Amino acid sequence: MEFKNKNVVITGASRGIGLGIAKKLASEGANIAVLAKTDTPHPKLPGTIHSAVEEINEYGTKAIAIKTDIRFEDQIENAIQNVKDKFGSIDILINNASAIGLFNSETLPTKQFDLMNNINLRGTYLCSRICLQHLKKSKNPHILNMSPPISLKPKWFENFTAYTIAKFGMSMCVIGMSEEYKKYNIAVNALWPKTAIDTAAIRMLGGVVRPEQCRKVDILADASFFILRRDSNKFTGKFYIDEEVLAEEGIKDLEKYSVQPGEKLFTDLYLD
Repeated sequence: MEFKNKNVVITGASRGIGLGIAKKLASEGANIAVLAKTDTPHPKLPGTIHSAVEEINEYGTKAIAIKTDIRFEDQIENAIQNVKDKFGSIDILINNASAIGLFNSETLPTKQFDLMNNINLRGTYLCSRICLQHLKKSKNPHILNMSPPISLKPKWFENFTAYTIAKFGMSMCVIGMSEEYKKYNIAVNALWPKTAIDTAAIRMLGGVVRPEQCRKVDILADASFFILRRDSNKFTGKFYIDEEVLAEEGIKDLEKYSVQPGEKLFTDLYLD
């Protein structure tokens, strides 16, 4: 129970990767604050903040559901204050909430551009800033952004410039805040999958990636666990890849994470 009595805030945790990480950390004793927009069932997407809490509660730790749209500063402030009131402190922030739209600049609606940048970049920035005062008081504080290593190769921009800008915005928060927050011993890192992960968002992309070509969210959950237990003094400003994290921990057989064992996997974006 390495995370016993640790209090964790996870954005976008009503389903998918966020929920997978929440359950893994709860299994290690962490209390989880689920921040997401979905508080009533969605016609196309599974899960709500309430169903997520029910799943997390099975591990015997505390979990709270807080409806939060991280595009709005006041909602983040209210949510973090709610966490502080319920849990007493905050040790870890996971910036997982993200919007995806793989459109080129010619066809992307401006509304979609704003959505991606307001959630991915602005929301991540605000959550990290608003949690700072609480993270300062933790013994081993971490911020973990689900974002890729930055590559300025044109191929990552030419087909979906807006999405790339939004995701790299999250990564630039890692570069800046890891240096800015060093004096408080707060680690700020990023985690990205080597292969596509089977999520509702991937399934809604219209067959760009088939589920059989993906891994389960469990691989990111396990990688997050290993990163977040590291010394925040020594491990910061890193762009981790899930496979590499597991290899460092002696885990090399990754077949159990495949949706369809033996299937050729789809390498995720921004990785060569």
